[in-house]
Formats: sequence, C-alpha cells, structure tokens
Amino acid sequence: MAKHDPTLDHLFHALSDPTRRMMLTRLARGPAAVTELAAPTGLRLPTVMRHLSVLEEAGLVTTQKDGRVRSCAFQPQALAPMRDWLEEQRKIWEARLDRLDDYVMTLMKDRTDES
Repeated sequence: MAKHDPTLDHLFHALSDPTRRMMLTRLARGPAAVTELAAPTGLRLPTVMRHLSVLEEAGLVTTQKDGRVRSCAFQPQALAPMRDWLEEQRKIWEARLDRLDDYVMTLMKDRTDES
C-alpha cells in the first residue's frame, strides 16, 4: 500500500484551483499585496483571503502585514515534495513502458521467426 503523505495532499489541493494557480503565477514574479492579487480575479477580499489561506497551509505562500497592507510571497521550495513524488512516478512508469516495449518486441520477433 502506498505511503500517505499529507504534504502532497495539501499541495495538490492548493494547486487544484485555477484562481490559486493564477495567484502563484503572479507571485512567481515577486511579492504582491493581497489587493493586487485580488484585482484580476473579480473576487471579494474574503474569498481571496480563503484562497491565500489554502496556499499558506500548503506552504506555497507566506504573508506579511505592514500597516494596512498584507503582502504575499511565493515559496517555491514548498513544491519539492510534489516534484520528488512526480519524479518517482515518472521512473515507475518509464520502467513499466520499457518492459512493455521489450515484451512487444519479443512477440514481434517470435512472429517473424515463426514465418
């Protein structure tokens, strides 16, 4: 049975929403105020704050309040567990496909030898 990793659950959940992905895309260019992140979404501030809360819970974003302005910053190192898991999956599937290729090639060779 696969080992359960709650960190991956939080990451995949955080990235499952297009609004949150858009926010991360913007934050990849540098820190931004919450109001700047909210502007292109058309969402009200409480909804944006809930999205940011999900991103914070996953460790993808940190926030800092300076007076009345709350700024957010992207934490790309938080993606490492997801990257590692995806790389592990890639290796597993490449090995499976290599074995399938070997099997198909053997079948094809056997058929040509029988002819």
